[in-house]
Amino acid sequence: MESPPSGRELEILKVLWEFGRASVREVYERMCPLEELAFNTIQTLLRIMDDKGLVTHSVRGRTFVYSPAYSREQATARFLDKVFDGAMDQFVASLLKSRRVSLRELKQIESLIGDARRKSNPTPGPASRK
Repeated sequence: MESPPSGRELEILKVLWEFGRASVREVYERMCPLEELAFNTIQTLLRIMDDKGLVTHSVRGRTFVYSPAYSREQATARFLDKVFDGAMDQFVASLLKSRRVSLRELKQIESLIGDARRKSNPTPGPASRK
């Protein structure tokens, strides 16, 4: 990811992360159901994003099909590194301080932490206990 995405570019990336790959028409229809922007605006933004290395494209007939150049998880990791110098605890603390968190969200976070804890410290299976 060479150049950080603008606000509009991030909106397009969210569509591509959801779809995996999409034509300009598909991105446009998802982003602008009420035709808030011109089709050509989305087309131009995708070309710029391709030049910036944010997306890649393939050609299907006469249609360009775009894919994100990196995953949402890769973007999150880069953000963590750039803004918090990789300190995940500071990142989470900042998130928790910056907005009201529901009990449901806290339970989901606790579950994710439990899953991560189990992955980083797996208990030995029956065969390895001998």
